Amino acid sequence: MNYSIRWKCLVSCFSRKLSTVHKPQSENIVEYLNKSEWRSVVGLEVHVQIASLSKLFSGAKFDFTSPVNGCVSLFDSAIPGTLPVLNQKCVEAAVLTALALNCKINHVSRFHRKHYFYSDLPAGYQITQYDQPIAKLGQIKFNVFTPGIHKTAYEKVCNLTQVQLEQDSGKTIHDDFENRSLVDLNRAGVALMELVFDPDLSNGEEAAALVKELILILQCIGTSSCKMEDYYSQRVHSEWTPTCPSPPAPPLSWAPGPKSRTLVRFAVLPTRSTMRSYARLKRCNVARL
Repeated sequence: MNYSIRWKCLVSCFSRKLSTVHKPQSENIVEYLNKSEWRSVVGLEVHVQIASLSKLFSGAKFDFTSPVNGCVSLFDSAIPGTLPVLNQKCVEAAVLTALALNCKINHVSRFHRKHYFYSDLPAGYQITQYDQPIAKLGQIKFNVFTPGIHKTAYEKVCNLTQVQLEQDSGKTIHDDFENRSLVDLNRAGVALMELVFDPDLSNGEEAAALVKELILILQCIGTSSCKMEDYYSQRVHSEWTPTCPSPPAPPLSWAPGPKSRTLVRFAVLPTRSTMRSYARLKRCNVARL
């Protein structure tokens, strides 16, 4: 009996402590989340196909109107003994793009292997760049104006982390009727430029305006056509996170974005209701503690 009485007293004391300490703490945090100004932070990664007649590391000609597996060399299909030969025009296009975006050109650049185990990547890895890309530390200026949302246009500046070269992968076609998957290697090895932007954007309108300005620049200097009909010559991926002035922001959440600037404004950002949902989720986590 003594042990049971002690146990009941201990449980009652612990429950009173939780009610007096943890409950007000969670309520204060929820109240702070409701009163604070949540905002979005958006970063973009843009992949553009370089306007080149041949691929990045092979002499195979590339045309998006070619028949299936009609533009594949021995290196593209990862035949043992074949070696890569860097396409000079692709390097020149990347340097020209970096200069147009006010980047600092690296005098020494190197490539890395990023391993993927996909059926449309015969070598089992992608040749790309990481710590020593073609260029770094660029900047792009653009005007933001959306009819019905903004009364006047305003200028926005977004910093560019780096410009790098990399290979594209092939294309996998899933046939549900025959229960099989087909591989087209025409796109495997095609030269891509990856432009990594800093998370300096705050809404979908700014993201769409940045992509539109980038397309105009690349088409003007002739380094990429940026046309969707040219076998996915441009792809936009977005990183989004809700953040608050005081508490630390959660990690950036990846969202494979649309391949057209028309849909960037709607796909890159959640709505204000999503912000409130995140606040409610934060409240539930605090309440469980």
